[in-house]
Amino acid sequence: MNMQFAVSSNQLLLAVACMVILLVAIIIGGRIALQRRSALNLKARYRDVHDQHVRARSKYPEVDIFQYSGIFKRVGLIFTLATILLMVNWTTYDEAVYIPDDALLLEDEIAVEPPRTAEPPPPPPPPPPPVIQEVPDEMVLEEEDDLEFMDQSIEAESVVDAPEPVVEEVVEDAPPPPPPPPPAEEYEEIFKVVEEMPRFPGCEDLAASSAEKKLCADQKLLEFIYSNIEYPLVARENNIQGNVVVSFVVNRDGSIEQIQVLRDVGAGCGEEAIRVIKLMEQKGIKWIPGKQRGQPVRVQFLLPIKFKLL
Repeated sequence: MNMQFAVSSNQLLLAVACMVILLVAIIIGGRIALQRRSALNLKARYRDVHDQHVRARSKYPEVDIFQYSGIFKRVGLIFTLATILLMVNWTTYDEAVYIPDDALLLEDEIAVEPPRTAEPPPPPPPPPPPVIQEVPDEMVLEEEDDLEFMDQSIEAESVVDAPEPVVEEVVEDAPPPPPPPPPAEEYEEIFKVVEEMPRFPGCEDLAASSAEKKLCADQKLLEFIYSNIEYPLVARENNIQGNVVVSFVVNRDGSIEQIQVLRDVGAGCGEEAIRVIKLMEQKGIKWIPGKQRGQPVRVQFLLPIKFKLL
């Protein structure tokens, strides 16, 4: 018959303590018994005994500890088997994490500011207007006689010679042409709602639908939050409870940034919520990014955290 049982840490420590106490009691009891026997006048008792077996011994039979070697072997074997049995059946239990009901439910709408998307740099200033220089009066031609007109009309039979090509002289010391302007940078938009919202990691290996993976990821997220959160002492002493709503942006690589508190109940609850969210970055946890039309995009995520006293 195969008997299986579980031993908790407290039970294991208690059993080991009992075995140690029992072993110490056996040792102390044996020493007391041997001391009482050694108090007898064994030398005078065996003075007139002409037994070859007694004479060949180094100790008297009453104080010979080797006669108990069989008992000690059996006791040691029992202690060893009991220790092995306890260690094999030693079971550790995960600490139960209290998760409030409807932990991810937002009770009412929250006015959320548009996510801060990187804005393109302002265009360069326009060039300065040309400076109009006034022509002196003495350079103005006032008389029509100073103008000479040339007749440039031609007849159908006239022959027009093509002008000679103008060859530009290459100046060796001319400065190089200016470099082309850099290409315009693309700035990623931050979405609030996408086709596939970001998910907490840990459920991607499941052979399930997207909805089932979302439920599994939400449960993993709640377990992470409420197993690491510490109720602020000031809020506990003043019986402060409520919802703290945190907003952050999940990037295309799964990292998070722009963490801020949208709703706070005070007494350090908002700071504690931010600490737990930043703990994801410290532990290197990467979210599954949101997707729009099959492409990963940046998404703003709202996360309510309930502070509730038991």
